[in-house]
Amino acid sequence: MAKHRSHASATRARVEDALAWIDAHAGVLTAEDVPVTEGAGRILARDELANFDIPPFDRAAVDGIAVRAEETVGASTYNPCLLQFITPAGDLAPGGTCRINAGEILPGGADAVVRLEQVGADAAGRATLTEPIVAGSGVERKGSQAVRGRPLAAAGRRLRPTDIALFACAGLGRVAVVRKPRVRCLLADATIPPGSPSAQSRAYDANRPLLRALIERDAGIALEQRTIPRDASSLRHALMLPGADLILLVGGTGCGSNDYAASALMEAGEIANHGVALRHAETAGMGVVAGVLAFLLPGAPIACLLAYEYFAGRAVRRLGGHPAALPFPSLSMTVARKIVSEIGLTELRPVRCLGDGSAEPIAFFAEAGLSALTEADGFVLIPEKSEGYPQGATVTVYLYSGYDRAQSQ
Repeated sequence: MAKHRSHASATRARVEDALAWIDAHAGVLTAEDVPVTEGAGRILARDELANFDIPPFDRAAVDGIAVRAEETVGASTYNPCLLQFITPAGDLAPGGTCRINAGEILPGGADAVVRLEQVGADAAGRATLTEPIVAGSGVERKGSQAVRGRPLAAAGRRLRPTDIALFACAGLGRVAVVRKPRVRCLLADATIPPGSPSAQSRAYDANRPLLRALIERDAGIALEQRTIPRDASSLRHALMLPGADLILLVGGTGCGSNDYAASALMEAGEIANHGVALRHAETAGMGVVAGVLAFLLPGAPIACLLAYEYFAGRAVRRLGGHPAALPFPSLSMTVARKIVSEIGLTELRPVRCLGDGSAEPIAFFAEAGLSALTEADGFVLIPEKSEGYPQGATVTVYLYSGYDRAQSQ
């Protein structure tokens, strides 16, 4: 069993070391078959091969007339190409043409389809073309979408609606995708005397809906969200319940007299570290119970959010086969005002994007709480060896929902 590392220890685990531990222990889950219609957004578990060519023959891509392209060479307004409408029983005869609808098999001998709006008619009812046609125009070639025996999509791909449409064209009814991680949330319930100032705020639990939204954002399944008495025995028993791919134990990670999360994890399994160099979430921890990853998240909503975003969310994404990195688009911007940070701690600083391509820091979490994030357009990551960024420095801003505020100014 790994040695317990107290959050009160002089040395906390570096964020990069905690991330490396997660990457080493969070492997992609096994596959499950789902209906093709439910595959969008899922991660393909294995290469999906084409059982036949798509399309299985050369066919018209547009409504028009089938022609031999070589017969239109030199066609112009003064020298129109004249083609006789026929009903071919086999190959298209020289000098002939026929009506064809999009999706129909191209007649033998024909190698192009001319759109109807480009076709004229003379007094004798013949088709007239005033421009030469290139071979292959208006034609969807056999195997142009997929070739028999070759992959329609490779394992690891996040399936898009267009992939689903292609699978349907290939006649696939089901598809193998990575199973969604099942996440059990255990919320340690501290005993609060009735009538105390904390009693009313406890009734409005932010962590429960917060974690469900984050887990679902990361393509996981919130298996259950159970409130557990805040004693070592109850917490240890809850950690050992089967059926989850990942466990979140929220609360009880500090140094108070009733903070038993770390000791419960030690007794139920193994603890990798307790205490990380992440500002506002220093008491987070992680370990393993019966082969299942378990994360200790602080009970304060901001600390819970940060510990999830940096650590638990990374594990959820990796288990589900998704990219491990933070799931936000990023943009290079300049700092509008100096950002100061404490050396030795990695920090996430919320910022507001301005219309001139710069970003200004907003209030610390300790001052503004969750409202700092609801008012922010994104955030800047400050590594533990940095004191921050001077005004005018170029930084990477991770955006919550695009550059909305700046674009509207």
